[in-house]
Amino acid sequence: MTPETTTVIEAIYRDDWARILATLVRQTRNLDAAEDALQEAIARAVVSWPCDGVPQNPAGWVSTTAQRIAIDAGRRATSLQQKLPLLPLPDDESPHDIDLAFGDDRLRLIFTCCHPILTTDSRLALTLRLICGLTTSDIAALFLVPEPTMAARITRAKKKIAASKVPYEIPAPGQLESRLQDVLQVIYLVATAGHTPAQGEFLHDASTMQLALDLTRVLGELIPQHPEVLGLRALVLFAEARKETRLDDEGDALALEHMDRSLWDHDLIRQGIQLTESSLRLSKPDTVGPYALQAAIAACHGEAASYEATDWAQIAALYAVLDRRHPSAICRLGFCVAVSMRDGPEAGLVMVDRSMLDDALENYAMLPAARADMYRRQGDWEKAVAHYRTAADLTGNLALRRWFLTQAEQTGER
Repeated sequence: MTPETTTVIEAIYRDDWARILATLVRQTRNLDAAEDALQEAIARAVVSWPCDGVPQNPAGWVSTTAQRIAIDAGRRATSLQQKLPLLPLPDDESPHDIDLAFGDDRLRLIFTCCHPILTTDSRLALTLRLICGLTTSDIAALFLVPEPTMAARITRAKKKIAASKVPYEIPAPGQLESRLQDVLQVIYLVATAGHTPAQGEFLHDASTMQLALDLTRVLGELIPQHPEVLGLRALVLFAEARKETRLDDEGDALALEHMDRSLWDHDLIRQGIQLTESSLRLSKPDTVGPYALQAAIAACHGEAASYEATDWAQIAALYAVLDRRHPSAICRLGFCVAVSMRDGPEAGLVMVDRSMLDDALENYAMLPAARADMYRRQGDWEKAVAHYRTAADLTGNLALRRWFLTQAEQTGER
């Protein structure tokens, strides 16, 4: 491909894949047929554009070509293929009603990928494949499984959606809130995998984090003014704002207290604060959601001019609300850390022990890491070293492992 063609194709994958695919799914009512048609259209673009030139509207060219391919494939379908289950459409809609907004189509596809009949892993894999346009090999690498295993998982998910006759529609108002939580959970998992990959050499996966940014942006466009959508978008922006300061000059991880805050992306932080304020304003006082609360916690860090200026009392208060309304072991650990910073390391250690987190977070490296930091601040060097080493043993992220071992070594020298 020519450089121009490569750039345009990459832009289509990034900006237009989900929109075009969602429309094709509505027209074909078949996930595989829609995906095959879009892939073939892009393949034809790769062949023809270097010779004929990139069209004035590249995404429109791909969309039109894919629709023609899908129509031709439908005409050639065998009787067996015609008997395969199709995605049901709402009763009042034709599969060829092209007047629907593209946004509605994308939203339908997102809700289809995140349907509760699928496991969380299957929802995440299908979202990465159909919404984000990742290849099966890329998704397999993220999940640390062989490509054939991931291909089979995605295929099973598609078949289950079709066989279960999952409607290709936006959930009714009465179901929207609960179904939206499934979508938000998937995007949150994508963001977590991008911010600190569970495995591998690097502390940050830029491409995966970009997926989370893209998904929260699209969801914000499709469901504006929803407090949890705004909260999750803010949370992702706060994480992205610090990415350039998470490593030192040697490429080793830095703790929050040692980051150069002047290098944070303050434009992203301002956006995050605005979104957080909107999220909290739109939330009902007695039903503030987990993403709005986590965004508020992240905003406290983003607003602090220095680590010493961090309002740990406010952070602990927000964690108390989060722990009461949306309890989880990981959030409880964050609450313990905030209490240790507000009231001292001994108070934090007592709270960790009373919370009985060891079973729920048995393989979570941040539990011994939190204990290690509290013991270090308490002056119990021996226990701090032991817990840093335990954290190093538990993490599959090599950058984090190096940091834990460095902390153990430096603490042991005291």
